[in-house]
Amino acid sequence: MSDDTVAAGVPGVDWDAEADAFDDEPDHGLRDPGIRAAWEDRLRSWLPERPADVLDLGCGTGSLSLLAAEQGHRVTGVDSSPAMVERARAKLAGRDAVILRGQAATPPVGEQRFDVVLVRHVLWTLPEPARALRHWRDLLRPGGRFVLVEGVWGTVHPVGIPAGRLATLLAPLTSDVRVERLSGDSVLWGKPVEDERYAVVAMV
Repeated sequence: MSDDTVAAGVPGVDWDAEADAFDDEPDHGLRDPGIRAAWEDRLRSWLPERPADVLDLGCGTGSLSLLAAEQGHRVTGVDSSPAMVERARAKLAGRDAVILRGQAATPPVGEQRFDVVLVRHVLWTLPEPARALRHWRDLLRPGGRFVLVEGVWGTVHPVGIPAGRLATLLAPLTSDVRVERLSGDSVLWGKPVEDERYAVVAMV
């Protein structure tokens, strides 16, 4: 998230300042064993069975990166906040992982290619989501996949990206798009939620 969120018109968020308390949110820190297990199960169903190269964009403090690494994947995390990067590096210490500082829309990975582009609650913040998806598609190897966790939040002034719109954006870039609804799984979020939350797994 970080600078990308501010650029998308969500002012006043200093992600370096938020880093200390970021993991206090149940679905951020995954400190509760039940919530952690729920995300472990979902991630295992979304990622390849064999060890893969996973690019986690807007990785925050690295909670999903850590789960992926624990499942045997090689992880590259990217976040624009130095404080988030510092915490993610500490969380992933000793794992087959590298955490880089950079923008999610244009991650600093050079010519490296990946089996998975993993993004949670970041795409909706980007001013040009279609352009970001096209760039991320170029970072995937043949047979790779997108794993995108997104949603729409709020009722008076909702923000986010509806599942239908995201599926439409992915259609020309992928061969198969699967939408998995997550709103009804309160364990993932640490509480019941009424807004739209979902994951998209799209194969290329």
